[in-house]
Amino acid sequence: MPLDGKDKKIIEILTRNARSTFTEIAREIGITDVAVKKRLKKLENQGVIKGYTVIVDPLKLGYKNVALVGVDTEPDKILEVAKKLAEKKYTKSVYLTTGDHMIMTEIWAGGNGDMMKIIEEIGSLEGVKKVCPAIVLERIK
Repeated sequence: MPLDGKDKKIIEILTRNARSTFTEIAREIGITDVAVKKRLKKLENQGVIKGYTVIVDPLKLGYKNVALVGVDTEPDKILEVAKKLAEKKYTKSVYLTTGDHMIMTEIWAGGNGDMMKIIEEIGSLEGVKKVCPAIVLERIK
């Protein structure tokens, strides 16, 4: 079922602040909080909304390095490598991509030494051909 303007507005509000209450959302778009609850349930059931999350500052959690890491693999190993990366505690996100790299992942490390070990570990995974880390200097959005 296609999304209407109210559904899109609900998603926009939750994207800004996932902790918005039904009442706050209802007030902003001009419907009842019961209607908001029903619409959210529908969006969840349809898989439009897959979950709710919190954004944290890795530096304030004690991590010293955040890197976006491009990984190139043997073509027949891409899913296997991506799944292995997704299992790692240091991995915060994994994407299959087109462009410069087959896999892009976000890695959090305690410091330079930890980051080097992680990069070496990724490089040693079966099927990995190339690992290209880019240290994040500042997150803008």
